[in-house]
Amino acid sequence: MPATVSPPRLHQFWAVGWPYLLTALLGLVLAYGVSLARVSGDSMRPTLQSGNLLLLQKYPRWLDPDFPQRGDLVVFRGPPGSPYSYADHQWLGLEWRTRPAHIKRVLATAGDRVEARKGGVVVNGQALAESYTLPGYVDDFGPLTLDAGEVWVMGDNRLVGSSLDSRTYGPIRVQDVVGQAKMRLWPTPRALALTATK
Repeated sequence: MPATVSPPRLHQFWAVGWPYLLTALLGLVLAYGVSLARVSGDSMRPTLQSGNLLLLQKYPRWLDPDFPQRGDLVVFRGPPGSPYSYADHQWLGLEWRTRPAHIKRVLATAGDRVEARKGGVVVNGQALAESYTLPGYVDDFGPLTLDAGEVWVMGDNRLVGSSLDSRTYGPIRVQDVVGQAKMRLWPTPRALALTATK
């Protein structure tokens, strides 16, 4: 009877299991590492234009205890208690609601006192020098002191009615922040200006 040789078990696993391993690894990268985000709308002009493709970094949320910081461009979902956080959809007679993601700039973090006076944003008594914004007027609001785990976000486009942000639905919970955008990939790759607002 001829002798037979069996391939090592590890080789057998790799021959059959590598697609599953690759899928799991890709899922982990997309969930906790990086993914892509496309800008829709004009609320972040002039920094971002509708149609821009961004590299979204999710890992700072898990690895950086100081995330997010003032000046960061963050992708987040609106507060679950706000009616402005939801979008209604219909298709083939089916109806459902989602909490779409938005991108805005962080202007204040936990413990900060934020308000608007005379058309400008003031944090901890200091008017922000916001060279990245489109000229516009900010209606007075506040003052409001942010609790732990909260951030105040606003769009760079300050023209009236151009941005749905914390002025409408209040502070954002850090747990609702999906990640940070630091790089535009399309149409022209470039690092995004993250002017830290002190």
